[in-house]
Amino acid sequence: MELQKVILYYGFAPIADPDAVRLWQRHLCETLGIKGRILISKHGINGTLGGDMSALKKYVRQTKEYPGFKKIDFKWSDGTGNDFPRLRVRVRDELVAFGAPDEIEVDINGVINGGKHLKPYEVDKLVAERGSDVVFFDGRNAFEAKIGKFKDAVVPDVVTSRDFIKEIESGKYDDLKDKPVVTYCTGGIRCEILSAVMVNRGFKEVYQIDGGIVRYGNKFADSSHWEGSLYTFDDRMTIDFSDETKVIGKCDSCQAPTKNFYNCSNPQCHELFLLCDSCKNDDKNLACVHDVSRSHKEELIG
Repeated sequence: MELQKVILYYGFAPIADPDAVRLWQRHLCETLGIKGRILISKHGINGTLGGDMSALKKYVRQTKEYPGFKKIDFKWSDGTGNDFPRLRVRVRDELVAFGAPDEIEVDINGVINGGKHLKPYEVDKLVAERGSDVVFFDGRNAFEAKIGKFKDAVVPDVVTSRDFIKEIESGKYDDLKDKPVVTYCTGGIRCEILSAVMVNRGFKEVYQIDGGIVRYGNKFADSSHWEGSLYTFDDRMTIDFSDETKVIGKCDSCQAPTKNFYNCSNPQCHELFLLCDSCKNDDKNLACVHDVSRSHKEELIG
């Protein structure tokens, strides 16, 4: 069996005909035998795909041929061959569901009004120079931070990305508007929008990590400002950056250390429970605790 890999990527660029791009991308993936999820909007493309390494390399080369996609940063990680059950390619109003499709402006170089991109080494340089004034701001759903986050980061009380604008406008974080704020998320796409939301609402010095947690973790593993595991929106559920990963999560039932999430026993509910090896075997710990009208899991996140 050929080496299996997973790629995570996004690219912001104007797309005049999203449906045409959808058809092209579906045909490309089907031809190469690749599975995963791709979202397309007038602002660009966002995907997480898994398959044979050779097939994914061909996908990357052909996708980069599209005008505006040449600079896409593809993040690679190890796969299992069973990370995605099928292929889904869809057109949406937003690449990330913030509920504000007009919040960002894009051109062929990407988002116009977002935060400044910092490479991982530049993040550490900023902290070295500015010290405790630097604020790490989590751009993910709050449950993801339970198992991994930047040290001393601000973790907003959000269930999905749609909650961010209301959260930012609540005034809770007004004291950060004059501080250097480093936003972060899995692969970087959520921070493209979040940083623009913050800039548009008076935050004066906003940054985002180029390549997100994935790129930072691949660079520094657990030796710098990141600690814990990274939650992923595929069958892997979590990944670690080294064999020395600190377990910061606590079991929802007994508070024992754990990094493992499990799905609610109701197949229509996507609630996730953080459980230790012992508590996961007790059916009552996976019982549905609310109606299924709202899910923690968004369709595609990076």
